[in-house]
Amino acid sequence: MSKATCGTKQISGDLAWWQLSLIGIGCTIGIGFFLGSSLGIKHAGTSIILSFLIGATGTYIVYSRLAKMTIQDPQEGSFCYYAGKAFGKWAEFSCGWNYWCSNILIMGSQLTALGLLSQFWFPDVPLWIFSAGYALLALFVVMLGTKGFDKMEDLFAIIKVAAILMFIVIALGIFFGWIKGDVGGGSSPGNFPNTMKEWLPMRLKGLWSSLIYAFYAYGGIEVIGLMAMQLKKKEDTLKAGTIMMFLLMVLYVGSLSLAVSLAAFDKFTEKESPFVTALTNYDLAFFPHVFNGAIIIAGFSTMTAALFGVTTLLVTLAKDGDAPKLFQKKLNFKELPLPSLLLGMGGLTASVICAFLLPGKVFEYITTAAGLLLLYNWLFILLSSFKLVEKGRIVSVLGLLLLLLAISGTIVEKTIRNGFFISILFVALIAIVALIMHRKWKNGGGKKLKYS
Repeated sequence: MSKATCGTKQISGDLAWWQLSLIGIGCTIGIGFFLGSSLGIKHAGTSIILSFLIGATGTYIVYSRLAKMTIQDPQEGSFCYYAGKAFGKWAEFSCGWNYWCSNILIMGSQLTALGLLSQFWFPDVPLWIFSAGYALLALFVVMLGTKGFDKMEDLFAIIKVAAILMFIVIALGIFFGWIKGDVGGGSSPGNFPNTMKEWLPMRLKGLWSSLIYAFYAYGGIEVIGLMAMQLKKKEDTLKAGTIMMFLLMVLYVGSLSLAVSLAAFDKFTEKESPFVTALTNYDLAFFPHVFNGAIIIAGFSTMTAALFGVTTLLVTLAKDGDAPKLFQKKLNFKELPLPSLLLGMGGLTASVICAFLLPGKVFEYITTAAGLLLLYNWLFILLSSFKLVEKGRIVSVLGLLLLLLAISGTIVEKTIRNGFFISILFVALIAIVALIMHRKWKNGGGKKLKYS
């Protein structure tokens, strides 16, 4: 699902903890896993399994800290509110805009991924044409309104989980000899490397640089923190997240373990899902097409939902005095704030331009930058917990170290280093604006914060 918004559907009534867990799974699984994991395998090989275990550990620590703050002081603003409460208005402002920017890059990553997946059938069509087509289609769906689209979100979540389970069942069939084929490379299905060199084909640097893609695949826990406000019992927030993370880890690690055991790591590419690559040498003509189609449908739904989300988020920022008042004005079409929508479309347009100028690297760069901005918000969550939650600070330190490990991994690998610089550019722009706004806040301008 969208790492940022999980759609626009507002859940009414009392929500049980297990319902929040299932919603979290549907919101989290997305293009970052179905296609982004190929980037991780390309860098780490079989050790991508370890990357996803490390990612699960770090993600759970972040969620547990957010859950503690939610239970202690439930607020609709969630992590941005807690950042402001811990460090002041500049932190809330920076957190909100970093979140918006990460959403924009996540949409760009999804848009590029949809183009790459579509090239599976039409390899001669330029990437930017697919990207532009999906962007216009998303705008059309958004302009039609949200009522009909919201009803389809649960179905799209089921499609994503079903796709993973379909792969697992087929891969197990190969493992047990029910499905025959040529694995290639002289290996047997289900067998893992026996030497350290085979486990770490790109050495520790490969494992290090792959961490960002593992964390990116788990992105979405901050949204569940927001949705925790709908729980019948706020104290169940941690339980819901624990079950969610365990099930996600099982799905992710289980499916990737099977994938890397069925194909050599150098066969995986960001241009197709690792699960399609893993079954290339088997007589399963239907699978690549069914799987690819299912992921395109689910991926398009999350991108469109994300466009709804960034549109709403910008209106909220404007109401809080953290964005120009223009975006708060009711220049509506079918209940959509047009200024906010147009700015979101501007972000998608930039992705189309990047796809035109850098068709070979745009997905890797945007995905890396999107994952980094996501982790910067997670840093805000952990740092806020140091000031707002008395217990568990040692765990928070471990979480910080794991996040910094993933962030620094993008610096050591030159092929994804540009993604790091893109994320720093966004952070620098937000910091400059925050410094300018600080004078306004100091003079009493802007909306006053009400922290208990």
